[in-house]
Amino acid sequence: AVRTIDRAPGGFVARTSAGDLHAARVVLCTGAFQRAHRPAGSDSLPAGLLQIDIEDYRNAASLPPGPILVVGSGQSGCQLAEELREAGRDVVLSCGKAPWAPRRLGGRDLVWWLEASGFLDQPVAALPSPAARLGANPLATGHGGGHDLNLRTLRAMGVTLVGHFLGAAGQQARFAPDLADTVAWGDARYREIMGLLRRAADERGLPRPEIAEPGPFGGEAPEGVSLDGFGAVVFAGGFRPDFRSWLPWADAFDELGFPIQVDGASAVVDGLFFVGIHFLRTRKSSTLFGVGEDAAIVARAVAGR
Repeated sequence: AVRTIDRAPGGFVARTSAGDLHAARVVLCTGAFQRAHRPAGSDSLPAGLLQIDIEDYRNAASLPPGPILVVGSGQSGCQLAEELREAGRDVVLSCGKAPWAPRRLGGRDLVWWLEASGFLDQPVAALPSPAARLGANPLATGHGGGHDLNLRTLRAMGVTLVGHFLGAAGQQARFAPDLADTVAWGDARYREIMGLLRRAADERGLPRPEIAEPGPFGGEAPEGVSLDGFGAVVFAGGFRPDFRSWLPWADAFDELGFPIQVDGASAVVDGLFFVGIHFLRTRKSSTLFGVGEDAAIVARAVAGR
């Protein structure tokens, strides 16, 4: 295990559980999911209630009896809510903004369309702001061979949808009255993605897939839920970069914790490189089928030294 990395004559020294390692250059490939994020107000929950991050969840049987509050409705949060509901648990899902799309369109998988449309090749400059790097990926699941998964499908399953989590007062969890706005935001992103898919079909000479308009959605939702009898709260609010907790170069990372870099090479620390970071170069930089492009660029840069 690498404890920290420091400058040393000729390059760097990595302090590890098996002694020191010296290197002229270092490539950090520690992954995109480093520090689980909990929202403000999470410390106000009742102390006796089990609270875990999504990375510590294993299965429904591992949680104590009772309803489950899931905080966060990105891919992991929605997939977890579906799994818990299928296991017979009552689930309250505190919802945040996330795009969504059908699992299959025109006989092809959603990921094929996202790649063909250029969606996954979008750089940071295509985002509304650098903070959008922390946004959720389009809602989908591979469970059972893959199927549609979004707030509408979860509500139809019996999951209780509420607004974003505000904190707790005693045994009462509080939620914002913003569920309708959250769904409307996701529907707007759905339409944007579907526009990209239509254009991809036209450019490739394919029939345009049948694309349905989002169905009606009633935004009514409780603004308070009693946590009496609840088994656990699972936080699924995504992850944040955590390089500063073990590296000495605080100025090498931006205000969100992402490395300040160009094509994977640190713009602050000479000889330091990164691979597998969200939006290192494009939207797919941290995915299994996208990281290879960045790795090749970084490998050429290292070899060129």
